[in-house]
Amino acid sequence: MQRFMSVSLVAIGILAGAAAASAQTAARGPQPTPACGPNLTIKNTDKQSRCFELRTYTVREGSSIDLLHSRFRDHTTALFKKHGMTVIGYWQPVAKPDTLIYILAYKDAAARDASWAAFNADPEWVKTRTEMQVNVQVENTFMAATDYSPMK
Repeated sequence: MQRFMSVSLVAIGILAGAAAASAQTAARGPQPTPACGPNLTIKNTDKQSRCFELRTYTVREGSSIDLLHSRFRDHTTALFKKHGMTVIGYWQPVAKPDTLIYILAYKDAAARDASWAAFNADPEWVKTRTEMQVNVQVENTFMAATDYSPMK
């Protein structure tokens, strides 16, 4: 019985610690962009590479992929450009009709963070996302061009 209580107390402590860490992360907001862009010391990357961000949006049940495409087509792309983001392209996966994938490029991680901060604060974006609400799961991956990539 004492062993069971000890194990239970350890489990409760671990869960409490995880909850506290999660609350701290939420209170801090989004994490800064990892080192990305020129002069990385990662083997096989081009020293002049821009910071690339691959973003995948999966529309959740009850939301509309068509509305998401309309929002990007009619509003978001222009706002990205306004705030210094370079749109590399958008893709619709043929086997995942509820998904939108796109790639953005920035000078470096600091430029990425500044662009997103300005974008999120833009009154036009706030109006657009309010009027055209789409519930999506967002995944992003930061990338640097390889030293043999035709795109830097």
